[in-house]
Amino acid sequence: MERSIAAGDWWPADVWAHRALWHFEQGQLNLAAVRRARRIGDLRSAAGDPASARRYYAEAIDEARDIGAEHEQGLGALGLGRALLELGQVTAARRLAGAAEDLLQRSGAPAGEVRAARELRGVEIEVSERTEAAP
Repeated sequence: MERSIAAGDWWPADVWAHRALWHFEQGQLNLAAVRRARRIGDLRSAAGDPASARRYYAEAIDEARDIGAEHEQGLGALGLGRALLELGQVTAARRLAGAAEDLLQRSGAPAGEVRAARELRGVEIEVSERTEAAP
């Protein structure tokens, strides 16, 4: 799967990823299944299909929460946030980025992952009403 992703061969990568996901689920290898679901989301996003990536990120987030894998939950939230941003859902993307940042920090994730969540969240600029005196 990873070789196919690197080569941009999306269809074979997707097939291999789903095959691995099925085997991990059948073997009750929960953490491996969570990681594979997240990687399928990454693959779908990289292939230009953020809409279908959402399903896999959501699955990874839910399963990671169930098994207490905060790092994977944070990475899933980061991926889902990026997919939503590509779909123009900026507010939801920023919320997920904030959740991802918290989860990644708590789990002791590498600084680059935390920084990626922070960058996706962005900086909020305060907007205020300005009234101008009438002449």
